[in-house]
Order: sequence, then C-alpha cells, then structure tokens
Amino acid sequence: MALLHPARRRRSRFAVGLALLTALLSSGLVVLTAPAASADGPGVGTPWVVTLGDSYISGEAGRWAGSSNASSSRADALGPTAYYDNASGTAEQIDRCHRSKASEAYVGGGVNGLNLACSGARTSTYTDSNGRFKPGLDFYNSGGQQGQALMLQNFAASHNVRMVVVSIGGNDFNFASIVQQCVTDFLASPTWWKDYCKDDSSVTQNFTAANVAAVRARVATAYANVRQAMRNAGYADTQWTLLVQNYPSPIPNGSGFRYSESGYTRQSTGGCGFWNADADWANGSALPTINAAVTGAAADAGITNRKTLDLASAFNGRRLCESTVGLYEERGIADWRSAGAVDQTEWVNQIRTVSTCCSNSPYYVQESLHPNYWAQLATRSCVRQAYNGGVPRGGACRIAGSGLVNGEPRMSLS
Repeated sequence: MALLHPARRRRSRFAVGLALLTALLSSGLVVLTAPAASADGPGVGTPWVVTLGDSYISGEAGRWAGSSNASSSRADALGPTAYYDNASGTAEQIDRCHRSKASEAYVGGGVNGLNLACSGARTSTYTDSNGRFKPGLDFYNSGGQQGQALMLQNFAASHNVRMVVVSIGGNDFNFASIVQQCVTDFLASPTWWKDYCKDDSSVTQNFTAANVAAVRARVATAYANVRQAMRNAGYADTQWTLLVQNYPSPIPNGSGFRYSESGYTRQSTGGCGFWNADADWANGSALPTINAAVTGAAADAGITNRKTLDLASAFNGRRLCESTVGLYEERGIADWRSAGAVDQTEWVNQIRTVSTCCSNSPYYVQESLHPNYWAQLATRSCVRQAYNGGVPRGGACRIAGSGLVNGEPRMSLS
C-alpha cells in the first residue's frame, strides 16, 4: 500500500474534519455562539455623571432665561415641559422635583447624565406640608418610593458611574423660610425704621453653633450614604469621584442693587426684597457658614475620593437685581434668543409673589431665588470641566467672558 506524504495526510485529515463539522452543523447538533458581551456596570461601559441633592442642582427655575414683568414669553427658554422627566416626557417622575432639561448633569461629549435630585430635598427623606414626597440622600424604600442614595445604588449597579455631583444642606438650614422672612421684613417696615431679618430669632436660630454642627453632621451622613450606595453597587472608592457642590450667591451686596431701598420697587419690580444690611449679611455671614458646613462635612465623613466645585462667586455680575444686568424691558432686549441676552439679563430667578397667584400662571413660588436657565448651563460647563475627561478635578467656577460657547455661557474652573 502506498504511503501518503505528511503534508497530504494533514490535508486529508483537515478535509475529513471539515466534512464532519459541516454535517454536525447541518443536523443542528452543534450551535456556535459569540462570546457574551460584558454588561455595563462598575468601570465598564459608557461613563455617566449623576447629580443628587436639592433645588440648586435639580434644575429648579431652569425654564427661565432671565426675567420680564411685561411678558413671560421673553424669558421662556424651555416652555411648560421644562421639568418633565418621565420616560415619555409627559410629566414629572416625582411631583415638583423640577428636574430641568437644563440640568448640569448633561455634560455631553460621550458622557451620559442622570439627574436624581429633587427641589426641596433635605439630607433625609420626608413629605412636605403639601403632601409631596421629597427623597433625601438616604436608603428610604416604601410604597415604591425611594431615597436618592438607593436610586443611585440601583442605577450604578448596571451603569458606569464615574462622577456623582451633590448639592445638599441648604434646606436643612431652612433656606426658603429665611428668604421668606427677609422679604416679609422688607415689605412690612419703612426705610426710617427698618426691620432686618438677620437678627430675627426665626433666622438666627439656624446659625447657632449647635445647629450648624447638627446640620454639618447630617450632611456628612448624606455623603457617607452616597459612598455606601456606590460600594453596595460594586464600586471601589477609586472607581468614582464625589464632586461636592456648594451654594452660589444669588443677590449682590446692598451697594450692588439697581433698585433703591426706598419704596417697593426692589420687590414689586425687581423681585429682590432685601434690605441692604440683610443682603450684606447673607453674603458675608449666612452663605459662608452654609458653604463651610456642606464642604467640611465631606472631610468629616472621610470621603477620600472627593473634589469640590466652588460656586460661591459663579454668578457674580449676573445676580438678581444686580446693577450690571436688568429685566428684558429695562435693557431693550426682545427675548432670550437675542444677541447679548446672556450677558445683560439675570441668572437668578425673581422672588415672585403675586405673579404666582393664579392657576394659569406659568411661574412657581418655589422657583424664586434659584439659578435659572443661563446659570444652569454655566454650571454645566464647570461640571464638564470638573469631569476633566474622566480625571476629575475641583476648583472655583467663574464667568470667563461674554457670549455663548456651544450654547453655554463662557465659564472657567480654576
């Protein structure tokens, strides 16, 4: 019998094997499958930025780009669906959380954003006087309602969350009640016998050493809950960054208002009813106290993977009633789309009273004294710079020039 050359024997065995494999495949006895794709999760997949906290990060007032007492349409950048965030875009997931489409979470550039913050939120979950659910930075779970830490945990388990931005603590200091008291005192007392809010007991009780320490401890617990949520979702602390966001100054010092203290125009026209001395106190004492508590709490909690986004002076020059900006009708600007509108109109929403009275009003009282559309896009720019291509950094966010860059105010982080 003739012997086959080794090379011919290899070809023969390959041909037989190929024929056998073809027969098995055609009979359905062998099924070839592709390797399973890795599911998104800790460190895997498209990166995400998630925002947690209260109204100063949820997007409250994000509908409005400046203010007008003549026509709401002049400043209406996002329209009546501004806060709709359910899957179909027809309503809010949680009533009055006011998660704006202008939220700073949506930094773009290949990075996805999720906004879990809620207007009115405190460090712990509660239900407000109107029966509205306000999720805190905790693991609350009842009746289908969850705290923000639990929401984060569930989301992060199946998404690559690289940075969590948090703004919390203002409502624990009773921010809304303080503003209300200051405006009430302004409207109810004459210029020759000013009644200041800065020395009212309802205000000062929020800034005693004991209360400041108590709020700081609650904020530290909130940050620790965020860290625990990420650990529960499978993250090492080195796989993500906590960006601690403090609060911006919403009004100028007394000397910077464009409306006189005399009469009522400061509130009736400008929507900024503060006495000069109360405005000076707000910027010189109240705001630094609150910001020291919310940033210091991150160190108290032992959060090592943290950076700080300092917003204290971010809107200076564009604040409510500041002399460098004005209402649309005061500046002779048609509407928010007009050239230069971003530089000449306010970035903080008016404190509205009478204009919110009726069911057909487009305004909400809770939008008062909050960063508006311009300010939220400005903060988004600074959050994007803080994300820094996946190597997060901190810094102070400030206006860097006039005009818009890719639809956002020109900002710097330094």
